[in-house]
Order: sequence, then C-alpha cells, then structure tokens
Amino acid sequence: MGRTFENRKHSMAKTGAMKIKLYTKFGKEIYVCAKNTSVDPDNNPLLRRLIDKAKKSSVPSHVIENALKKAKGGGGEDYQPARYEGYGPGGCMVIVDCLTDNNNRTISEVRNCFTKCDCKLGGPGSVAHMFEHQAIFAFPGDDDEAVLETLMMADVDVTDVTVEEGMVTVFAPHTEFYKVKTALTEENPEIKFELEEITFEPQSMHAVAAADAARFEKFINMLDDCDDVQEVYHNAEVES
Repeated sequence: MGRTFENRKHSMAKTGAMKIKLYTKFGKEIYVCAKNTSVDPDNNPLLRRLIDKAKKSSVPSHVIENALKKAKGGGGEDYQPARYEGYGPGGCMVIVDCLTDNNNRTISEVRNCFTKCDCKLGGPGSVAHMFEHQAIFAFPGDDDEAVLETLMMADVDVTDVTVEEGMVTVFAPHTEFYKVKTALTEENPEIKFELEEITFEPQSMHAVAAADAARFEKFINMLDDCDDVQEVYHNAEVES
C-alpha cells in the first residue's frame, strides 16, 4: 500500500481560494458534529479528531471557535450527510461525501458534475463495496514490526503496517481509529502524526489514460466548487 493513499483522496488546499473553501468545509463539519453530539472536545473524541485535523490543515482558530459557538447556540442550519457514488472519467470509481440542508440542491449539483464530464452517477453501494472504510495513521519511523507488536498487544484489529521512505503507515478498520491512536500514543507520548484520518481506501487502483486526464481534473474541480461537497474519494491513477 505504501503512501500512495495520498493520491486516492483529492486534496483541496491548492490555492488561496481553495483554502477558503477548505476552511468553510471544516467549519461546517465541526458545527454539525458539535451540534449533533457534544460541543466539548474533551468529552467528544469525534469532535476532537475533527478539530485536530482542521488545525493540521492550517484552519484559523477563529473558524473553529465560530463553528463551536454556533453549535452551542442550538440554532442554525440542519445539515445531514449525503453520499453519492459513481464512475468518473476513464471508468474510475468515485465516492462523494456531502453535508447538506437541501438534498434536492445537492444531488442536482453532484449529478451535473457527472453529466457534464460524461460520467455516470450510480446508486447507493454501486462502488462503495470496492473501497475499505479505513483509519490511516502516518508518522516518522522505520520499524513496522515493533509498531505491529504494539498494536497487537493492545488488541487492535490492524489491516496493514508499512514502511516507506522513513514513514510508518498504519491501516485499520475505521472503527479502530481511537484504539490505534491510544495504543501508539501510550507507547510513545512524543509521537507526531503526519496523518490521522478515516478515509475510503480502494481495493484496487484504476488506470485513467492520459487522454482522460484533463476531463478528470475538470471533474474533480467541478466537485470542489460544490459548496455541499466535503470529501471526494477515487481509485484513479492518471497516466502522464
């Protein structure tokens, strides 16, 4: 597996404008999590994970604080998660995760992205079964056997542990996220995670021909422009 997972989820923080959109998406996700569970990150592991992730993405503290204040107020929008699946340029598989307060608007915008790029929007489960819903951690190191032993001793269900270019990567079922983090942190309180997230890992990659590269980029950019889209996962390997 290695670190190629970084290519399997589209990263949106490329330009100043995209960073603003990224901040908005994090603010919405933190708000929804806090509103639906607890606004106290010390007693809400999911909220704490989102805040940590936002900070690592250089989201300004006022964005996080405003989202929490909004959730404490009890009002605001009523966002609901929505997931869409389908086939992107060159036949690659795509999962689009959204938060929406208007399902009709969101499905229309996502469908428009697929249609305008000659892609096919599928039904629920049409491609998700070809992805693993996984927790992924990456941190500096070179001893995968020691890491695996630590996790096994903590009774953590681990999918894989790899080492590549001085970086250890741990893959585990998404339900094991907090057990993995707790075990690694207790073993090494100084550990610095370069990555700690729950994502969709494709079971196999799909080659997208260079001729479809421009269409793939257009497709991803169109999805990025949709305000309700939070994450885009795919199994594309675009040929150069």
